[in-house]
Amino acid sequence: MKKNFLYNAFYNVLALIIPLVTTPYISRIMGAEKIGIYSYAYSIATYFGLFILLGLNNYGNRTIASVRDNKEQLSKTFCSIYAMQLIMSLIVFVIYIIYVLFLASNQLMAWIQLIYLISVVLDINWFFFGMEQFKLTVTRNTIIKILNLIFIFLLVNSKSDLYIYGLIMVCGPLLSQFILWIFIKKYVVLKKVSLSDIGRHIKPNLTLFIPVIAISLYTIMDRVMLGMMSSMAEVGYYENSNKLTQIPVMAISSLGTVMLPRISNMISNGRKEESIRYIQKSLFVSVLLSSSMAFGLCAISNEFVPVFYGDGFNKCKDVISILVLSSIFISWSNVIRTQYLIPNRKDKIYIISVFLGAFINVIINLILIPKFMSIGAAVGTLCAEFTVCAYQTYKVRNELDIQVYLKQSVPLIIISLVMYFIVMFVPLIKSMFITLILKILIGILLFVLLVYLFYKDMLFDKK
Repeated sequence: MKKNFLYNAFYNVLALIIPLVTTPYISRIMGAEKIGIYSYAYSIATYFGLFILLGLNNYGNRTIASVRDNKEQLSKTFCSIYAMQLIMSLIVFVIYIIYVLFLASNQLMAWIQLIYLISVVLDINWFFFGMEQFKLTVTRNTIIKILNLIFIFLLVNSKSDLYIYGLIMVCGPLLSQFILWIFIKKYVVLKKVSLSDIGRHIKPNLTLFIPVIAISLYTIMDRVMLGMMSSMAEVGYYENSNKLTQIPVMAISSLGTVMLPRISNMISNGRKEESIRYIQKSLFVSVLLSSSMAFGLCAISNEFVPVFYGDGFNKCKDVISILVLSSIFISWSNVIRTQYLIPNRKDKIYIISVFLGAFINVIINLILIPKFMSIGAAVGTLCAEFTVCAYQTYKVRNELDIQVYLKQSVPLIIISLVMYFIVMFVPLIKSMFITLILKILIGILLFVLLVYLFYKDMLFDKK
């Protein structure tokens, strides 16, 4: 399980580090407006992609994990779930083509995103996650991400290469999904399935799709609303800021992706008490990662933005400082969701929480985006994630020992705040780049030292 977490964490962080390597280059070549054009088209296509997968990232993962010890049942389950995915893709494709022909603001970029939708049709990551085969997905995606990086530097050299950039970004996921299909025959035998076999997956899958749509209202819709209510440049500021602030989020989601199939399998085998014991450790790791990275990024944003993005992106300083704080709330709710609510089929709590978050986000966006634009969208996301976290925690307070979890986690927030204030007041030394490096080193050393001093008994407890 530790290896699976490290594999998945490595890939998720790599998936963000590579864009961070390319972002300074793309930002200087394209500028905020061109980045906004790509981001807006991709966000629209992502919405259509959601309707192909529905809730499969959670439902497929959980269902495959519960039957993986029986190959006959595993094969039938995979075939019936994927048949449902194919049927949905046909419907979505027709609607997307109508959108491109009559509504798309940039038709060429919208047609390019059709390749992305094809990759979603072929997406069977949910199967391999349910099987806990994380090494396969990590190895494959690592190679493809590196190839993407090479092609961007080779082929994208001016603003006129925007559409080449779009093609590179969508062809990588397509190749990635093709490769997965080579390995599927090792685990399943393709079987003919009936409509009733497909039908039994629809209701539970749709149940988990409802929160996916709600979550998208404050993860994807922000960019769509910005594009509709402000400008493509504001979408570009938000997109670049979001790439950076997703680093702690992806590190945290790696833990949830690994733990969901493991916990689901434990519960299906009657080991519920054992599954609950994992939550305390998971919360500690999640809050440790999120609080340190969130307050660390806040502390260095003034130096990081001009060094990293170049001229014209100063607004990202404020957007980053707001967005990154939401990762602390995401870290907590991610553990509650993936290790307790979904494995125990308490989907109602999950659904209500994300709808509350979506409602808060949309209202705040409507109020703040017209005046504050990308900063308003960032505030909406922060409030939404806090709402989701607070509601889920409140609903499970009688089933999980929340007080113990808070007692363990709050000192991490305090330690991160101490680090933040000390790093913030490091003076400018010679150049902004040198100051940035110095701040990062001081922040890391200070945080590690304070965590060691406060938690050394727990960290080295052999029990």
